[in-house]
Order: sequence, then C-alpha cells, then structure tokens
Amino acid sequence: MHLDVIDLRQFYYRTRLGRIAQKAVRERMLEMWPSARGETVVGFGFAVPLMRPYLADARRVIGVMPAQQGVMPWPAGLDNVSLLCREGLWPVQTGQADKLICLHGLETSEHPASVLDECQRVLAPGGRALFIVPNRMGLWARRDGTPFGFGRPYSLGQLEAQLEAFDFIPERHAAALFVPPSPKRFWLKSADMVERLGTKLSRNRAGGVILIEVSKRIPARRKPGLAERVRRPLRVLEGSSQPVGVSGRGQSSTSLDAIGKEPA
Repeated sequence: MHLDVIDLRQFYYRTRLGRIAQKAVRERMLEMWPSARGETVVGFGFAVPLMRPYLADARRVIGVMPAQQGVMPWPAGLDNVSLLCREGLWPVQTGQADKLICLHGLETSEHPASVLDECQRVLAPGGRALFIVPNRMGLWARRDGTPFGFGRPYSLGQLEAQLEAFDFIPERHAAALFVPPSPKRFWLKSADMVERLGTKLSRNRAGGVILIEVSKRIPARRKPGLAERVRRPLRVLEGSSQPVGVSGRGQSSTSLDAIGKEPA
C-alpha cells in the first residue's frame, strides 16, 4: 500500500535522516541526468524531493501523486505543479515525458502493472525513465522507520526482469544510501563520507536503494488480449445461408412477382 503523503513529507523535509536520504539519492540521479533543459520532467509517487534541480531549465515539471497516497502542493513558494490521480490513469499526454522519475510509486503499489503501463504510455520515444526502489539486500529495506522499509524490495535482477516484461530496456544502474538508516549522530555526521566510499566500492549490493535507468522499446511487442482479439472478425453468422437479394445485381431467382402469391 502507498504511504501517506504527510508521513513522506515529514520524513524528507522535517528529519535529518530524511534530508540525508534526499541528498544522497538526488546526487546519484544528477550524475545520470545532470540537466533537463527544454524537456518535460514527470515524477510519480513521491518524486518531488528529487525534482527541484530541474525547475529552472525544464520546459515543464509535473509531480504526479497517487490518490491512495494523497497530494501536497509543490514546490513551496512557486506555482503548484503537483496533482492527484489514480495510479493507473494519469492526466498526462501520451509520449509527453522526456524524463520520468518513479520514487515510492512502484514498490508500494497494489497494481504495479497499471503503474508500468502508464509509465510506458507517457514516456516519449527517446525519453528515459528512472525507477528508484528499496534494495532487498540493503539495510534500509529492513527498517520500517523510513519509507524504504515499506512495500516490496527488489534485487537488481528482479527489477530488470519486471521492467523488461513491460517493454522497457535497462540502460544503466546505480545505488545510493550506503549509510545505515540510523538517527545516531555519528552516522548522520559521517553520511557524506560513507556515501562516497560506498559509491566507489559497490554499484548495487550494499546500497539501500537501486536506481535503474531505462528506455522504452519502439515499437512495443504485441501482447495477447482484447486488442488482439478485436482485430479478428466475429464469426457468429458462420454456417448461415446468404441473405436473399430483392433487387439489383445478385437478385434471387425467386422473382418479386411471386411474393405474396398463393401456391397452386
């Protein structure tokens, strides 16, 4: 189930551990995507803590928040760009997103297939999506005191397999949150150093979260289902005789004059 937007806001904006997590994940994201000049950036779930660096240069920034989570106005002090929607029905045009960020949107969803279908739909050809999920091998997935301790944690292989099933092509991956999820002063003060060391030593195993960048397959593979079946004509009249013509070309051998006459 999705976390409540009030709890997410409290963690990322009101706690020191949350601000450290926000900074660590955002720095990994900016290493992959240093700029979004002239592009449309869409975030799903609770991705807004990562999207502020793109506000100045992006053509448009949209924060999509699922109804089960709730919505908050964002960014503070500027025109609101966040909106509330059903997780499987986003008010975003097809192919509009040049960059798509999914944070606390996939692992907490009760209908991840609907989320991935919408991600596939709104992502532009040539665009990139970044999925950020708890690492099942990391410490953060084992502590329910942070948002990363809820939902389904993933290994890198599990996440890649699920994304490939929805016609996404993995391009590269990274990891973040090597510091333990502890509010103790020692770990909070040494967080930057631990993140730097962790990035050099491990790309995905020890980090608390996995970041994977994907592109979309074009064209998408054809999937069986209703869309495939309706292309085939219905056969409900198979075996019935052809209709009898009453005029013009192909008229039946029975003439119009015979209609209504009594048999001899």
